[in-house]
Amino acid sequence: MISLFIFSLLGHANWFVGHWIIEPALKYSRLLEDMAMRGVKYLDCYGVDNALVRVADPTFLGYFIDKGVAAAAKVVRKAYPLERVGVFVKRGKGGPLSVVEYSELDSTLASAINQGTGRLRFCWSNVCLHMFTVDFLNQVANGLEKDSIYHLAEKEIPSVDGQTTGYKLEQFIFDAFPYAPSTALFEVLREEEFAPVKNASGPNDTPDSARLLVLRLHSRWVVAAGGFLTHSVPLYQTGVEVSPLCSYAGENLEAICRGRTFHAPCEITF
Repeated sequence: MISLFIFSLLGHANWFVGHWIIEPALKYSRLLEDMAMRGVKYLDCYGVDNALVRVADPTFLGYFIDKGVAAAAKVVRKAYPLERVGVFVKRGKGGPLSVVEYSELDSTLASAINQGTGRLRFCWSNVCLHMFTVDFLNQVANGLEKDSIYHLAEKEIPSVDGQTTGYKLEQFIFDAFPYAPSTALFEVLREEEFAPVKNASGPNDTPDSARLLVLRLHSRWVVAAGGFLTHSVPLYQTGVEVSPLCSYAGENLEAICRGRTFHAPCEITF
């Protein structure tokens, strides 16, 4: 039996979430000790509001265990050069994998092309889908606390004199990666596993856009399982939702969907 602990980190206090909860606070609260006593070996962590997150993904877990690494991350290809996402890089020849935030990556480097592949040189986005061994988290807690790595974020802050510029020192969960003796990256398809909610309104990364991504993915599942869809509005604006009680990632839907017609929008349950 595989022992896995799932940690969900959602919210906007990134410096607090990234450092004090996951590493030192897990240590000082004795949660790491408790996990070890219970036989927990792996920690699955996600820290972005993501409507398509696959919690405790068995494929990712199997890949992680098979590689025998201390840390791993799911990555998606950047949608465009200046997309506001951090990227995985190697600092120096043979250096450890680490994450550079989009605000810290020069625009020239962000747009640089790998001449061998024709893709962006730094194309692997950090979408905060991580997995660590509990042994590694025990080791890294001390290192992060001593090093106190900070990222500088410029913020517009309301004041009695109007908006003013302020600076915030941030720490993130991905600051643990440079300490890992071995790290594996696992590429996933954006349209299948990444529907972030970062904005209240606008064209991208909103509750509405995330909802549509879920409906579109589940619609593809239904069609692949032999089902049919009808719709009163354009299908790109609607779709179906498959209950997680029916399927985790589109599997085992044939008995429910084959030969049946569903009118979008609707929910498919047992």
